[in-house]
Amino acid sequence: MVERELNYEGKRPLLYLVATPIGNLSEFSPRAISTLKEMDYIACEDTRNSGILLKYFEIDKPLISCHEHNEEEASEKIISLLLSGKKVAYMSDAGYPTLSDPGERLSEKAIKNGIKIAVINGPSALLCALSGSGLNDEHFLFYGFLPSKPSLRKKELKDLVGFKNTIVFYESPHRIKDTLDDLSSILGGDRRACLCRELTKTHEEYIRDTLKGLDELDASTLIGEMVIVVEGNKSPQKALSDEDIIVLLKDALTEMTPKDAISSVYKEHGLNKKRVYDLYLKNLK
Repeated sequence: MVERELNYEGKRPLLYLVATPIGNLSEFSPRAISTLKEMDYIACEDTRNSGILLKYFEIDKPLISCHEHNEEEASEKIISLLLSGKKVAYMSDAGYPTLSDPGERLSEKAIKNGIKIAVINGPSALLCALSGSGLNDEHFLFYGFLPSKPSLRKKELKDLVGFKNTIVFYESPHRIKDTLDDLSSILGGDRRACLCRELTKTHEEYIRDTLKGLDELDASTLIGEMVIVVEGNKSPQKALSDEDIIVLLKDALTEMTPKDAISSVYKEHGLNKKRVYDLYLKNLK
């Protein structure tokens, strides 16, 4: 039986995850400010960036650095403080901790140590972009950042070709051109999409076009952190014959191991995994 205890009652320690502004400081909530002022320590992805934010709101607390490269070690310190009765909050540089930001390992360790977690809501680039994109948001997949390595990025996109719902990606300016190239060529240039940049800031922009149209934009004008919202696959899929699947497998096997080829073919075309595997065994092994 799971032990239950309300977040703000009982004796177990509580770790606060605080969402921070993604650009516009006025979006930092009164609840976030008051919560941070009550803490004994504030753990941050980058103490320099967080220090500027905290100074602006006149919050003066000891800071603990906890980022991608030291999260394992820093988490131990934070857990120790919480277990000793100290109040600690964690904030990443922008948006929600754990969502394409550090904090996941800290949260996992906290839960394993019987520490409760409370989230102080705030700005989110994901929700901001999805809501403003004009694309269907009834069901969607938040994919976050694609791999920087081209071969891995292409492989992951191929697995998404048949996905029927809206997909949301994060991207940085120095990789945006390569990512748009791959999105257009692999998912299909005629898909509707929205490139959202500088969200909540002075130069905020929503660029709504097809993936091909976005790919043709002048890359030098695409600055700031970006979110790409892409329409799901709306084209009706034709039924593939055994011969069609064998051809697809042959093509995939020129670049992949048998295991990866089978996985790629059944995921990309929405096929039954056993059917694809059996065809491989009977015809290509």
